[in-house]
Amino acid sequence: MPGPFFERPSLPTAPLTEWVRPVQDWPQNGVLFRDLTPLWADGKAWARALAALARPFDAKPPEIVLGIEARGFLVAAGLAARWGSGLMLARKPGKLPSATVSEEYALEYGTASIETHRGLFAAGSRVLIADDVIATGGTAIAARALVRALQGAPIGFAFIVEIGALGGREKLGNSIPIHAVIRYDAAGAAAVSE
Repeated sequence: MPGPFFERPSLPTAPLTEWVRPVQDWPQNGVLFRDLTPLWADGKAWARALAALARPFDAKPPEIVLGIEARGFLVAAGLAARWGSGLMLARKPGKLPSATVSEEYALEYGTASIETHRGLFAAGSRVLIADDVIATGGTAIAARALVRALQGAPIGFAFIVEIGALGGREKLGNSIPIHAVIRYDAAGAAAVSE
């Protein structure tokens, strides 16, 4: 069942969480989906979110931002344009037209994989990995492995939303910074980093 009609917050300075629409039982029963399309549809709120996401990396921006399919492309493109950095895509298999490197990751039932093009950055290039949401962390771990397989230097992860109860942050470890603008805890309470 589709989520409710979205009512735009009355104040442009409202917390960014007010632009995140909760959709119960999507894409399957028992899941509370955090829909970011209202945030993207409001240019000023989206600009605020991007500024908050970029802030920890502004002093020394990456050379490349790697966006994870598919909503992560929006996040990565916004960050790359802000800094004048290059943009790369981590896609589902068979979607890229040239030579790729691939990485498999675990799902609840089975496995999946993502891949990216070879030869688009020099060894040692500083790469930021970006996505819309971190939940269990599987795709983010695979994206980091892709960067390392290409001899890039992962410098951090950037997410608009973190679903803390699913443990993705813990699985990523603390070897590089992990930044999320909105963090939902196990009880569903949100903290915003602006």
